[in-house]
Amino acid sequence: MTHSMRTDTYPDDRGDWQDSAVRYALLPLRIFLGVTFVYAGLDKLTDSAFMKEAGSGSIGDMMRAVRDSSAIPALVDLSLKNPVGFGYAIALGELAVGIGTLLGLLARLAALGGALISLSLWLTVSWASDPYYYGNDLAYLMAWIPLVLAGAPLLSVDAALRARRRRRRGEYR
Repeated sequence: MTHSMRTDTYPDDRGDWQDSAVRYALLPLRIFLGVTFVYAGLDKLTDSAFMKEAGSGSIGDMMRAVRDSSAIPALVDLSLKNPVGFGYAIALGELAVGIGTLLGLLARLAALGGALISLSLWLTVSWASDPYYYGNDLAYLMAWIPLVLAGAPLLSVDAALRARRRRRRGEYR
């Protein structure tokens, strides 16, 4: 006879809140990053000074200012070929990532997009921050990684679609 220990129960009833805490642990991060990226995208799209090739507060002037201090000047040079187009690409990318993250729609893909945006901003705009932890793009990059790995398993369109597929196949868990 083989004896085994169940690891899914707790003798002192602490399991309920601990299990809930584990299941919902990424939800605050998902909400924060989603709201932040939606706000960042909308802020860029509605800022008349930002979406210009030159001038105070413009994407063009910002990219020219960070060009020589960035880790990848060639990436900045690429953005300077069409700064307004690059500005729209970043803003729309942030908006798509934020909405996907909040809804939990293609959550891993949205998180990967957020990580790539944060990585590109870290390597260009905030690379020269000294000490490095003054630049927030690296922290955003690290914050996206758990969502890339885990996705949005709860309160998401992805979870609803997954449950629907299981019901169609006759699975109940």
